[in-house]
Formats: sequence, structure tokens, C-alpha cells
Amino acid sequence: MRRKSGVPMSPLPQRRGVDPVRLKLPVTGDWPTTRAYLLERYAAAIGADRVDAMLAAGEFVAADGPVTAERAYTPGGYLWFHRDLPPETPVPFAVEVLHRDERLVIADKPHFLATTPRGRHVTETALARLRRDLDLPRLSPAHRLDRLTAGVVMFVADPRHRGAYQGLFEQRLVRKEYEAVARHDPELPLPLTARSRIVKERGELASREVPGPPNAESRIELLAHRGAAARYRLLPHTGRTHQLRLHMAAAGLPILGDPLYPEVLAEPAPDDFRHPLQLLARTLEFTDPVTGRPMRFDSRRELAAWSDPRPWL
Repeated sequence: MRRKSGVPMSPLPQRRGVDPVRLKLPVTGDWPTTRAYLLERYAAAIGADRVDAMLAAGEFVAADGPVTAERAYTPGGYLWFHRDLPPETPVPFAVEVLHRDERLVIADKPHFLATTPRGRHVTETALARLRRDLDLPRLSPAHRLDRLTAGVVMFVADPRHRGAYQGLFEQRLVRKEYEAVARHDPELPLPLTARSRIVKERGELASREVPGPPNAESRIELLAHRGAAARYRLLPHTGRTHQLRLHMAAAGLPILGDPLYPEVLAEPAPDDFRHPLQLLARTLEFTDPVTGRPMRFDSRRELAAWSDPRPWL
């Protein structure tokens, strides 16, 4: 079976909610066997013995079945396999489902849980958990939240409508409202609209503001203050990486628990969940592109620092 794109469907099922790797073999090349190509590509990373062991166990699979060590190289062909996944520290907080229908799953993601598999976080992600728990192997994200940010995130259950829902975010047709807890500055005039040019370079942990035409805009409003702490409503007009965190820090209001802004701090231990970033994606509001109905979803979570900011201040 092939998708509309012409790429064959994976012959391997997901493992723990994670898709197999799909590898397209180069069209040009003079490898005598598929094994020779796999050794050239992966031996430095996982070792030649591991490549051979995977071949012997039938763990590399083509559309017509497992690949043997003697199989001739097929230019432009596809292979699938599951990566060896290192152990991950379990995130001890649940993903709550706010809404589920035949097209959508709206989840309330906890702090410390990545939205989708990336880097060290693969099985301990909201997507992998929901695929397993809801038995929805074709579930996909319509957008993403930072791993350290909690709150409302949208997933698409029916692949036929993935483009329609992802397009809402690409066309800025979703009203997104966030809450944050940061220090209170009575001298700062609020509300304010922050506009700047934000870039994030590959390999760098933090985004940064640079001179040039603005590509990021956020509105910052004061909701309430209590002693040295305050609760803010944040309304992003654009969606640059770490935009709200950077704009709050630039305004002199770094979000409590932020390990990157205004300065990059030492990364806490993987099992240290004591001081979550005090940023919450509170609301998603949009017109459903399939039904035309207005939709609104609100997080049920609260930011711990608003009740007691002392551990963060």
C-alpha cells in the first residue's frame, strides 16, 4: 500500500507509540549490497556488529519483507527499522484529555513532557503516550509546546484533516492565551506589546534578539500581583521559538523557573521536577475548519508559584 505521496506505507508497526525510522536509499551509489550501504551510514554511530545483528534478526525491513545481508542494493528503495532507544526518566505527571472526537484530541500537557519525540525524549512524550493510551497510532501534532511549558495542545486523530488543522496555526487563525508567573515590577507600564527580531541557531539552547525588522510580537498584560510575584496574561501574535520567554526576560520579567532566560543555567538532573517553568498555555480558541463551529479549550492546570513563589524567587 502507498500513500498519496507515492511513499510505501511502513510494514513495521509503531513501538511504544513511536514510528519506525524510514530510510530512503540514495538513487546514486555503487554499493554492491544493502548491507554495504548500511555499514557506511551507521557503523560509526552504532557499530558494525550492531548493524550485522539487526540484519541477522530481520530488523531492517523493506516493503517486500526483511532485508538480508546479501540483498542487492536497490537505488531509491525504502527501508524501515526501529532505533535502539536508551532508557528515559519517566515524567511523573499525567497527560489529561480535554476533548476527543473522530478528528481531534485536545490534551492538557504537564510540565517536563515533550510534545513529540526529539533528541533524548522519545517514548516519554505526549504524542507517544496518547498514541498508546488512546490506541490512536495515526495521531499527529497540529502544533507543539516546549517541553518545559504546560497546557493545551492540539493533536489530529484523522490524517485526512491534518493539513486543515495545522493550517490554522500556520495562518495564525488560532487565538492562543498563556499565563506566566514572574516578579512584580510596579514601575513597568502594562500592558505592553513587545516586538523584536528573534533568531535561534542550530545547536544553541536559547533564542536571541538581533537587530532587524521584527518577526515576533507578544502582548504582556498584568492579571494580578501578590507581594513580589505577579501573574501575567501573554498573547503571542507570532510563534517564534521561546518567544514569550525571551520577551518576558527582555522586559525585565523573566518567568520563574526559566533555565534559559535571561541567562543559560546549568541543566537540572533528569529526575529533578521540583521547579517547573511557570508558563502555561491556558487557552486555544479557533473556528473548526471542518465543521465551522467555534471551539475553545482551557487548561485545568494552575501555576504552583502563584500560590507560593518562594521556591522560585
